[in-house]
Amino acid sequence: MRSDSRSERIQVLVAEQAARRGARVGVVDVCTAAVAALPVGGAGLSAMSRTTASHPLCSTDDISEQLEELQLTLGEGPCVDAFTHGSAVLTPDLLTGELQDRWTVFADAALEAGARAVFALPLQMGAISPGVLDLYADVPTVLDAEELADALAFADLATLLLLDARIDETGAPAGGAPADRDFEDLGAYRAEIDQATGILSIQLGVGIDEAFVRLRAHAYTQGRRLADVAADVVAHRLRSSPDAEPERTDEET
Repeated sequence: MRSDSRSERIQVLVAEQAARRGARVGVVDVCTAAVAALPVGGAGLSAMSRTTASHPLCSTDDISEQLEELQLTLGEGPCVDAFTHGSAVLTPDLLTGELQDRWTVFADAALEAGARAVFALPLQMGAISPGVLDLYADVPTVLDAEELADALAFADLATLLLLDARIDETGAPAGGAPADRDFEDLGAYRAEIDQATGILSIQLGVGIDEAFVRLRAHAYTQGRRLADVAADVVAHRLRSSPDAEPERTDEET
């Protein structure tokens, strides 16, 4: 964890964002405060696991939402690497040749979405790593030492919030009002993707891991969100067989 004074300052910035929403502090406030405090254009946060699919929790704008979805769908990018290796992945310029080779599909897709620099910060507490905080800029950007320290402090706070909520944050304002639209309903999101993966596993006669790879591959090739493809599989609007590409049907349930 970072120095007490820095942590306290970051906590104040995040609390102020929550106060503006009229809600309890949540990870969406971490993302919003990070964008306001750092030289970045947007932020997104995904809950991640080594045994199940990652799940976007929040994003501050369309580009950050696309970046989270891209990495989830492709299984590659700074977010994936940060989680896998447990260390920050700082990408000042996605046009760097080495990165084009490292993330052969993500780099071009992220550039097309409007991102030029991406910074992925793993959420960690000891051996526990519940997710990754992603920041992006639309121009080549380098975080100096102070900015990076602040970014890591935002990640620390997001870790605490995520663990405290047991990855069940909904961002619902006080008084029971509906949740902010920027939040995914994580429980339903995760359940539907897991259910779709199980269905594909049976239809294709493959393991769960391979079924999930096929699910996200189809989402990418069709230019669709993973959650939307999962919903089609669960509703039997999309069926697969071992020797054929997934096909849409007219069947509804």
